[in-house]
Amino acid sequence: MTVRAQILRIFEQEDINFLLTNRIPRRLATQFIGWFSQIEQPLIRDLSIAAWRLFADLDLSDAKKAEFASLHDCFTRALMDGARPSDARPDILVSPCDGIVGACGAIADTTLFQAKGFPYTLQDLLCDPELVETHRNGRYVTLRLTSSMYHRFHAPYDGRIGRVISVAGDTWNVNPIALKRIERLFCKNERAVVPIVLSEGGRTVTLVAIAAILVAGIRLHCLGGRLARGDRARTVTACDSHVRKGEELGWFEHGSTIIVFAAEGSTLCENIREGTIIRAGEALLRMA
Repeated sequence: MTVRAQILRIFEQEDINFLLTNRIPRRLATQFIGWFSQIEQPLIRDLSIAAWRLFADLDLSDAKKAEFASLHDCFTRALMDGARPSDARPDILVSPCDGIVGACGAIADTTLFQAKGFPYTLQDLLCDPELVETHRNGRYVTLRLTSSMYHRFHAPYDGRIGRVISVAGDTWNVNPIALKRIERLFCKNERAVVPIVLSEGGRTVTLVAIAAILVAGIRLHCLGGRLARGDRARTVTACDSHVRKGEELGWFEHGSTIIVFAAEGSTLCENIREGTIIRAGEALLRMA
């Protein structure tokens, strides 16, 4: 067994993984990685990316550039033009990001699941009564981005973003091990709630971008930069951003999770089931 395989085997043990990724000063670790990853020193950059490759299946073959200024530059890399074409069918909402499908399906009134046996509510996650009503009995898909994946996310359909709701919170790991142990985890973490009023039919699709440990920030183009971390638990920022299906909306500064919510009557596309690996632009939900 190789050294890499031995290390990964240790990290796959649930108790050890949970201890190492959660029972540490999460906010401090996140701030440190945010600072360290932006050091533009060739040796630090090369050693950091090499260590990253040791723990993850990092594929940079579709990156727009071959050289990176820093670890952060590599994390937030853009892709070659055409690397993520969007499904052009008019009734299809596409995946906003590369990810692994976690829980998905129908919302029972306002209740859904982060993992089997771990329910949470729209009220606790969205922190907005209007959006709760919008997605009552709707459909949802949870997309988990691993550390080695492409970290930028895109519009699932043509529409308009008129506001962003920023919710302050913790930085728990959002891997499957933590999701099976921490109740209402998504509702505890820092997140950005992004409603998009669709140009077709005027319905609303909502993306919830959830930060996690080592996620140094969430960038949103409609806000002109990083999601603000304020003292208030909930902040609503008005904007006026018209987007096209597949257009870049922003990025995580590390891997995390995006939950996509659609209205009642929407259905999951045939390829969407728990454990499926999906790419940005591929079919996700079919509109009613």
